[in-house]
Amino acid sequence: MKVEQTLSDGRMIVTFPNGTRKETSADKKMTVIKFYNGDVKKIKPDQRVIYYFSDAQTTYTTYPDGVETVQFPNKQIEKFYPDGSKETVFPDGTVTRLKPGCEETVFPDGTIISVERNGDKTIVLSNGQKEIHTAQFKRREFPDGTSKTVYCNGCQETKYSSGRVKVKDQTGKVILDQKQK
Repeated sequence: MKVEQTLSDGRMIVTFPNGTRKETSADKKMTVIKFYNGDVKKIKPDQRVIYYFSDAQTTYTTYPDGVETVQFPNKQIEKFYPDGSKETVFPDGTVTRLKPGCEETVFPDGTIISVERNGDKTIVLSNGQKEIHTAQFKRREFPDGTSKTVYCNGCQETKYSSGRVKVKDQTGKVILDQKQK
């Protein structure tokens, strides 16, 4: 049999036969349910719903705008957005974002890796260098404007910031070395 109590401050407490307890604030804007298994569900005045899973030590929060977050005991946090995108913040500070058609990872040292749906990958390194990987080539771009491209057939092309262009064939033999005049 459930037991209902109204306290002098206006809070209402309902205790269920299995030990679950529901407490509602006097203004009815906040509810806390403590389940018999140790789980806790809070409904906040701003309409956030926070559910703590006792056995897993995991907190699941839903927001009025449709965003959902899960916080794990190791401090990893996952955010799910209404548009289907997802963001994961790892304990070491690494952040991964999954968006329709793209995945982006930002590492604590500032390195950013973006992968497009077609497999193209861009890596921006913390030292200012940038790598672009596609099915046709891999290119590294340096802060001084120099770029080195290796094509899938093994040919290499280096464009220097001075304007010089050097091209090598698959065997490494220079087939063009054009200096800027």
